This record gives sequence, structure tokens and C-alpha cells, in this order.
Amino acid sequence: MSKVKSVLGALALSLSATSFAVAGDVRVMWYSDGVEGEVIQDLINRFNKDNPGINVILDNVPYKAIQEQLPVELEAGRGPDIARVTNIKALADHWLDLTPYIKDPEYWKANFGDQFDWMRPDGSQAIPGFMTQMTLTGGFANKTLFEQAGVPLPGDDATWDDWVAAAAKVQASQQLNAGIAIDRSGHRISGPNASYGANYIGPDRMPLPVDDGVKAFAERLVKWTADGAMNKETWVSAAGTTYRAAADDFINAQVAYYYSGSWQIANLSTKIGDSFDWVATGSPCGTVACSGLPGGAALVAIKYTKNPEEVGKVMDYLASQDVVREFTERTLFLPAHKGVIAGDIDFKTDDANVKGALKAFVKASTKVAPAAAALPAWKWASAYYGALVTRISQVMAGELTLDEAYTKMDEDIAKNVAEAAK
Repeated sequence: MSKVKSVLGALALSLSATSFAVAGDVRVMWYSDGVEGEVIQDLINRFNKDNPGINVILDNVPYKAIQEQLPVELEAGRGPDIARVTNIKALADHWLDLTPYIKDPEYWKANFGDQFDWMRPDGSQAIPGFMTQMTLTGGFANKTLFEQAGVPLPGDDATWDDWVAAAAKVQASQQLNAGIAIDRSGHRISGPNASYGANYIGPDRMPLPVDDGVKAFAERLVKWTADGAMNKETWVSAAGTTYRAAADDFINAQVAYYYSGSWQIANLSTKIGDSFDWVATGSPCGTVACSGLPGGAALVAIKYTKNPEEVGKVMDYLASQDVVREFTERTLFLPAHKGVIAGDIDFKTDDANVKGALKAFVKASTKVAPAAAALPAWKWASAYYGALVTRISQVMAGELTLDEAYTKMDEDIAKNVAEAAK
């Protein structure tokens, strides 16, 4: 039955994304972490009203569809006209160069240019799209649970071991399911890996074998799940590279500490409300750094579109400074637009937890390790992330030893590189 549902889901996505192109139609494939789907729909409604010759259709899909089904569509030469994606570099060959279709390429370069290499093939000068927001991985602590347990929040220079030990005390005191939870994602653990000295990128820009930094954090993850300090279910209840967020465990006060990223701020504010106080913590320290992983979601044009001129007009509108500022203020995201960053941003919230969290992530952005900062523009990052999450999960499930997992990680990455070269 599950296979039937999977096939039907993929078919539904295909039909949605590849409907017969009608002159003036622009389909946008969109996923949401929080309230941004509502915000972008509002903005698109305004565009449609002011531009009767263009009909923008927003297709809201689960993040899993973006990660797993959209790449299949793209490889077949199909897809939506525009998509919001996080696997930006690995799929760069499928993005449309907007340069001939936008009003002022220099405006785009001045405001979004620092991230263009994240989303285009190496050596290209294309303008594929723009970052809807900048993100940084980092932690969130349930301040109320810590206070009820009488456990002080670890300080700015606290290590991963310090945070897990403190969260385990809260777990025991408050009878929680686990002390900590981490999203099931190779991306999510790559900042911590870099904090322990990991480096994925060789001098030739090809993947290096997993090193002692990767192993140091992997060993901790496996130990924490075995000890019950970390929520094991998030990682072992899915297979392969399937992404699973652990946000609900934190929202429901089932864990004291949650490691995810800045994109969760609006989601946490909306769903937690005044149930408890929470704070953003930055990233705990390893042996060489206290680093998160920078990144974000990009809104990109797809080169298989039948309506590139209309796509250019839609992208110009969504990338305009006033629209980006409103999107930023209402979604509580960190902007990528230089003009917006330089001006006043009035985040639309009365939640003191949110304002403190945004400040904490801005502060944490100054601590990003060079090895982590290099990953968003690296072609093989997604291949590395996939190998990490797949094999570490298998160790947690008792299917592999750590040594076997390290060998298979290297094999997985090498296989991905070889397949890409065909």
C-alpha cells in the first residue's frame, strides 16, 4: 500500500508541476517551514491583481517532495516554472539564467550576488534566482523546563557534551522522553562536524574521505541515542536520506534542547505561543569551533519553463526590495537582500522569545568555521550529507558498526560522484 501511495504522490506532483503550459501561467512549487506559505500567497495575489496578463499559481507541497520528487522531474526535463529549494548547488544545471528576462541584472548582482555561486554551476555567471532567506543551524532550549529542573543554561562557550549533560539532567528531573533532539539531516550535523575539525572538501574540490572530525561527532550521536539522552526515533524511523524534523518534540515540551536552525523561529513562535519560554543558543562548541552551517532556501527559475518572460517579471517582483522586506518582516527570517539588511527591519511579532532568538542567530553567524562556510557553494555537499545521515541512522538502528558506516559513507559519496560523471 505504501508503494502505491508513493507512486500516486509522485504522479500528483508530476501533474501539478508539468501541467500543459498556458500562455501567461507561472507555476511556483513552494514548501514551508512556518508561516511563509501564507505570506507568499498574499504577495502573489497582489501581483496577479496588478498583472492580469500573468497568472501565478502557487503549489504548496511537502518538503519531502522538494527533496525527493522534484529532482526526478528535473532530470526528466520537466518541472514547475519556479521552485523554492534548498538543494541549490547540486541541481544547478536545471536553473534558468534569468539575465535576459529581468529588468536590471545589476540590481540583482548588488543585492543578491554574494550567494549566486551557491546556486549556479562552477564558473557560470548566471543569475538563477535569489535566496528567500539566509539561515544558520543552531539550538533552542526550553528555558522553562531548565528552570523547573533547577539546571542552569550552559553558557556561550559550552560544548556539545556540556549541553547534552545539562539536558539529560532536565530529562531526568522532568521525566522527558529525551534530553535533546536533532533533525534527521546530514546538513544539520555538518556544522557540529566542522566544530570538531571535519573538512569535506579536498584541494581539487572533490570529496575527502570522512575524517576524525566527522567520526568524533558521529560517535557522540550514536552514544547519546544509545544512552537515551537523544531522541532516537527521529533518526531510525526513516530510511536512506529521508529528512525528518524534530520540531514537534520541542514544541510539545518532550525534549529540553533541540538542534535545528533559524528557519524554525516563526514555527516555534506560532505553535508554542505562551506555553513556555524558549531561547536560541547558537551552536555548542566542539574542539576547534562553535559553528553552525550557513545556508538558506532559494527561489529559482527552472530552465524548462515555456514562459520565461513571465517568469522574469514574477521574479523581479518577488525580488524587489519592498517585497523582500515585507516577506522578511512577516516570516521572521534573516534576509539575504543587502538593501533590506542595511535598512530598518520591523519584525512583525510581539513574542519576546522571537526577538531574542533573532539576535542570538545574528551573533552566532560571526562564529561560523571556514570549513562550514565553504559548504553552500560546494557541488558535492548534498552527496556528503546524504551519506552521513543514511549510515549514522543505520548504526543507531544496530544495522552497522561505526567502522562499517565510515567505509560505506566513503563508498556512497564515491558512487554519487561516479554517477554524476556518466
